[in-house]
Amino acid sequence: MSEKKSEPPLLRLALELGPLLLFFLVYSRVEMYTAIIVFMIVTAIAMAISFALTRHISTMSTVSAVIVFVFGGLTLYLHDETFFKMKPTIIYGLFAATLLGGLLFGKTLLQNVFGTIFEVTPAGWRVLTQRWGLFFLFLALLNEVVWRTMSTDFWVKFKVFGIIPLIFIFGMLQASVLDRYAVPKAPEGEKS
Repeated sequence: MSEKKSEPPLLRLALELGPLLLFFLVYSRVEMYTAIIVFMIVTAIAMAISFALTRHISTMSTVSAVIVFVFGGLTLYLHDETFFKMKPTIIYGLFAATLLGGLLFGKTLLQNVFGTIFEVTPAGWRVLTQRWGLFFLFLALLNEVVWRTMSTDFWVKFKVFGIIPLIFIFGMLQASVLDRYAVPKAPEGEKS
């Protein structure tokens, strides 16, 4: 069995953020329904590029894409933006439920996603999984508050210029956990 290839980090970031940024660009120049169509098409293209490069699509990307297509399709078919505005709540809620639910069964599912990138002790993975699970729950609730109380224009801008920076800032704030729970390196000259 061949080892999974991974995309270069910048390409991965572009494939994950590209559809959302194009959605915002089209929305700001045209209107919501055209932007949703572009978002769905570009999401499919990004997944195809990712698969072509790595021969693998992550579970998280697959779940996100299915929700994009289902809720984007419902929005277009019923001509009701509510479904598309609920999409982030459902995605973040699923991520929170998966991570926190996994902890209830003694599983640190975040380790499955980032275990090849970070070397952290099992206690560290529990802390990170709990923090990310609670953070995704916060994002789900925040999306609900924003789309239900603000205009569509505000919600779209907040989705792009609020949520993305919040995720990056929260991720950077986890560096102390990565340091505190890092797996000790063997001294040079010793075999592991």
